[in-house]
Amino acid sequence: MVNETTDATAIPSRRSGRMRTLAAIPCFNEEVAIGSVVLMARLHADEVLVVDDGCTDGTAKVARDAGATVISHGAQMGKGRGIKSALRYAVDQNYDCLVFMDGDGQHNPGEIPLLTEPILADTADLVIGFRTFDQMPFYRRFGRAVLDIVSSNGYSITDSQCGFRALNRRTMEAMLNTLRKDDFSTESEMLRAAQENHLRVGETPINCKYGDFDTSTKNPLSHGIEVLGSIFWLTVEKRPLLHIGLPGLAAILAGMFLLLQFLRGFSETGLVQIGQGMLASLLLIPGTVALMVGLMLALIARLRE
Repeated sequence: MVNETTDATAIPSRRSGRMRTLAAIPCFNEEVAIGSVVLMARLHADEVLVVDDGCTDGTAKVARDAGATVISHGAQMGKGRGIKSALRYAVDQNYDCLVFMDGDGQHNPGEIPLLTEPILADTADLVIGFRTFDQMPFYRRFGRAVLDIVSSNGYSITDSQCGFRALNRRTMEAMLNTLRKDDFSTESEMLRAAQENHLRVGETPINCKYGDFDTSTKNPLSHGIEVLGSIFWLTVEKRPLLHIGLPGLAAILAGMFLLLQFLRGFSETGLVQIGQGMLASLLLIPGTVALMVGLMLALIARLRE
């Protein structure tokens, strides 16, 4: 078990107004850019929190020297775990607004007020920055379009995967009690949690700087597959009878029909229709397994509630 350690070097509030804002930056090996990101973010937040997710370079030291509070996981646990660590810190420290951003320099800390303004005006509970397609490398555009469709979960979202987003207190508490995934699907899971908790989701345009090379630590293809897989299982776990049990029952009924046809043909002609019998088996066996799995998952979900 890995212990989390915190280096508290909180920055006294220099901002006026009633809303205290925490800027949180989950990081894995971002020592090149993290110092400037922290320094710029401090101008627009009461405190900057860097979550060191098992960094093997100087990310934690550079962030601390730049004035950030650093939480170290001690080992790489995934972006989702970093998000949850930041949520816990923000709630425990009684912050009114939490802004998430990347530590690789893609997001402009000077645009933090664009995301916090709707929170301050109480017109949104969760504000997501969105990138225009012309800001993104070509190979990322298709993947984002697909993930936007499967992740929107009832919302009209322009950029579901953008990590530059702001949450109010109500959203922080809801996410802390709802989010379960530790991987890169956390942005998509946030939208699912927002719908379940009837939160207001807003958007604001942002600038995203990719430069001459992509600084992301996650391969775009594996990132997309990981997110799609997590969304699939989140959907299945939420309604296992609908997504597993019902298709299983349909397969069983189809298999039984083919089996009866197989038996009828054998009774009338004495001939064995091997293909028909094999197809019946291929439907009956997986269908039965799917129905049983759906029932068990539904029972587990009910016991959890």
